[in-house]
Amino acid sequence: MSGPASERPRDDGGEPPIYLDNHATTRVDPRVVAAMLPWFETDYGNAASTSHVFGRRAADAVERSRADLAAAVGAHPSEVVFTSGATESDNTALAGVARAMRERGDHIVTVVTEHKAVLDTCSQLEREGFRVTRLPVDGDGLVDPADVAAAVEARTILVAVMAVNNETGVVQPFAEIGAICRERDVRYLCDAAQAVGRIPVDVEAQQIDLLAFTAHKLYGPKGIGCLVVRRANPKVVLEPLIHGGGHERGMRSGTLSVPLIVGFATATRLAVAEIDDEIARIGALRERLWLGLNGRIEAIHLNGHPERRVAGNLNIAIDGIEAGDLLVSLPGLAASPGAACNSASPKPSYVLAAMGLDLRRCFASVRFGIGRFTTEAEIDRTIVLVSEMVASLRARSPLWEMKKQGVDISQIRW
Repeated sequence: MSGPASERPRDDGGEPPIYLDNHATTRVDPRVVAAMLPWFETDYGNAASTSHVFGRRAADAVERSRADLAAAVGAHPSEVVFTSGATESDNTALAGVARAMRERGDHIVTVVTEHKAVLDTCSQLEREGFRVTRLPVDGDGLVDPADVAAAVEARTILVAVMAVNNETGVVQPFAEIGAICRERDVRYLCDAAQAVGRIPVDVEAQQIDLLAFTAHKLYGPKGIGCLVVRRANPKVVLEPLIHGGGHERGMRSGTLSVPLIVGFATATRLAVAEIDDEIARIGALRERLWLGLNGRIEAIHLNGHPERRVAGNLNIAIDGIEAGDLLVSLPGLAASPGAACNSASPKPSYVLAAMGLDLRRCFASVRFGIGRFTTEAEIDRTIVLVSEMVASLRARSPLWEMKKQGVDISQIRW
């Protein structure tokens, strides 16, 4: 939970901070906290210790939560495997399936804009002798399903394409990709960390064999996620990464965190139940922010497809500034110059670069993530804060002055 108001960062006007980084993580919903607390304080048994009432109550809570999570994504409860988060789920799916199916094939297909949990695992598998095809995206950030179909070959065992990009919010044609994989008898991994609770996800309807998602992206606690592993038609076989105790049908050993699992299920159930209202409200706030900034700042550009994106994402490039300078100058505003997992890197966003943005525009890009607790007043204050700071930064920028005089600054050496 956040600290006292006096300890939180303030903007220059002394106002409370504004949180617009909901793709990095979300605040835990108070309803989720309330559901978790008893499993810390009174019902604290180990779900594997079913010889007594404490353990049995914990085990019952885990299975009820498993059923809720399965129902949220159209799966069977036995297909839900608990992990520490989507990164572990992606690693388990990729490495586990590749190693289990090594005799059948050695080829994996993915996309250049996938999360690093997928891309880095694919690089590791290459070091183990597997072959990886990384498909390009267009200027809107979308992969062409025809490219996926063309990349699949006789020894392809797995395709990994996310549902929603974590930087641009672009929604990939993942149902079409699922149909291609099913037709070719190739396993399909869909990272849905940014999708569940934001758009409808159904593993049966969208023909997904392995689905990764996590609690902290949908107003649940950090440190808990799951991997949905299809049990039939086709049955997915994988080698576990973690051994010891045989938990989770042997796919992921380790003591289950009952409070986090209960929180995960509660958060997911709420997100799915309220999805239509959330899409409408958050989408309206996103449009308010975009129109407000676009009306006050010249030379700004939307990154990613203008329509095929989740409601809460606004990723924009602002000519004449660097996103890092803008955000450092606004300590009371939480937004991101890129993905949270890459924020310490001085390199430009590999996602935006893959979409064809030049270096200057990559470094000038800001990701705003609007969420459940964002208010209209915060959006309006963000518009003022950002537009005023952009004007200040541009006033001190020789490059912006050159651009105003008609110089093509994209040709100037970075």
